Amino acid sequence: MNSLVQTENLSKTYTRGTQHVEVLHSINLAIEEGDFVALMGPSGSGKTTLLNLIGGLDAPTGGSISVGGERIDQYSENALAKWRSGHVGFVFQFYNLLSTLSARKNVELPLLLTRLTGAERRERADIALQLVGLAERAVHKPAELSGGQQQRVAIARAIVSDPTLLVCDEPTGDLDRQSAAEVLTLLQQLNRDHGKTIIMVTHDPKAAEFAHRILNLDKGTLVDVAERPAA
Repeated sequence: MNSLVQTENLSKTYTRGTQHVEVLHSINLAIEEGDFVALMGPSGSGKTTLLNLIGGLDAPTGGSISVGGERIDQYSENALAKWRSGHVGFVFQFYNLLSTLSARKNVELPLLLTRLTGAERRERADIALQLVGLAERAVHKPAELSGGQQQRVAIARAIVSDPTLLVCDEPTGDLDRQSAAEVLTLLQQLNRDHGKTIIMVTHDPKAAEFAHRILNLDKGTLVDVAERPAA
């Protein structure tokens, strides 16, 4: 079986004045379609950098990244932006919802780049909100929703274009324990019932338990992989 995500000798170096800081060192990684992977490690270990490279938000300094057989490390900035819009759904710690828009309108935002009609966008947004259990909150604005509900709207926005890959950066970092468990259960359901491939950065071992595998990074190096027991 071909891996959905494949990195080979992946490295990333940032330049600050005359100083070069290598954040990732020769990362070799394979993630199969339908996997749910947690990236863990101490602060500064390179977790978010690796996630951003896989999601096409940044470009590597060396090595290669293939997603769905496409060498995204060879794409221009414009080609990468187009690829992201069609293949990656992003979920961040802070929900990044527009306060003046309803939940439905926030979910519709990624579809504005498509040729769908307004009615088609609304229909897809409503389906996504139904999947995350918020169909009845479609007309509510973010201030009228709890933190957990806002994150579920953000997840609906991430899945509305049916992406190949969901990348989640500390998706429960701003939530209380109960809301976090609800969001993680939702991600688990999207993985199990809808086949979504998920890569999640987290510092929380309890959150990582929802994943199939845990990848540990330390000082920019992949140090070990832990398999989770089957659910």
